[in-house]
Amino acid sequence: MVPAGTVSAAWVKGIVELFQALELNTPALFRKAGLNIEDLNNSDARFLPEKVSTLWDLAVESSGNPDIGLARPDLAHPVSFDSIAYVMMSCPHLLAGLERFLRYLRIVSDAANIELHKEQGGYRLTLTLEGNGRPVPRARIEFVLITILNLCRWLTARNIQPSAVDFPYPSPANTKAYEDAFRCPLRFNAGTHQIHFAAADLNAPLPMANAELAAMVDRMAGEHLQRLATTGISHKVRELIIRRLPGGDPLRADLAKKMCLSERTLQRRLHEEGTSFNELVDDTRCKLAEQYLRKSDLTLAQVAYLLGFADQSTFYRACKRWFNTTPGEYRSRMTHE
Repeated sequence: MVPAGTVSAAWVKGIVELFQALELNTPALFRKAGLNIEDLNNSDARFLPEKVSTLWDLAVESSGNPDIGLARPDLAHPVSFDSIAYVMMSCPHLLAGLERFLRYLRIVSDAANIELHKEQGGYRLTLTLEGNGRPVPRARIEFVLITILNLCRWLTARNIQPSAVDFPYPSPANTKAYEDAFRCPLRFNAGTHQIHFAAADLNAPLPMANAELAAMVDRMAGEHLQRLATTGISHKVRELIIRRLPGGDPLRADLAKKMCLSERTLQRRLHEEGTSFNELVDDTRCKLAEQYLRKSDLTLAQVAYLLGFADQSTFYRACKRWFNTTPGEYRSRMTHE
């Protein structure tokens, strides 16, 4: 399963386009951030938010521009939103499109928390980004804000001007980059990042609205979400672990070879999904133990064999760690529930 807190390749490609337009050494920035730029060739690739934050910090340092997230607002476009943009453009109005956007946000990022609230005279869209314990750079979140606004402008084919945009930090000495990008009142020292929209802007019909297309792309986006749950490399590794457990401890080298990967690459990609080979083996054994111990026709020795343990004493110690009880006691408890 794709772990909580990752960013899609489509979104990171939008960041790369900005960096390239500003003539930054993008491959070098990726290497310093611990990211593999070649992963962008895989449409299912996901990136850890703390590394995306590092990438933005390095770009600010390299460019000398703290407002780099707003440096080229004309480049922030719908492609960054993957299939969500097609779902939104077929909706009857922008409000419905933004509601769909929130429903399918995980396609682009599950490291973002975006909410839409009704307020007097319109709506406000609030945004927070996950940093996985690392501060989120101002440039990273400002790039998200302007990209969302430009998506709304593209969908409506109108130069939407928000009622206001809020920022939870003091105003910089020079606000020209903000004024050029958002073209509306700016409010600093606010509680959070927010874009305020007039009700008329969100309720206006979308020029590409199409009920039949909406149903089709809605279904496709739903399928995309389902694929995200099963396309991560950890899911594939778990499947191989299950097949090999009866033969004993699965070896990382064997599974890497089966997947046509080096051990180092397998280890790196599992780390990017927030796990490790040993953690997957242990977690898989634990989940299978829960299932097998509910089957009264399997002896404890058979369960230990199916889980790949060399002897029952090792299985006993694992159950004490997983369930805080012995295999026999766990089975008895489950059968009496």
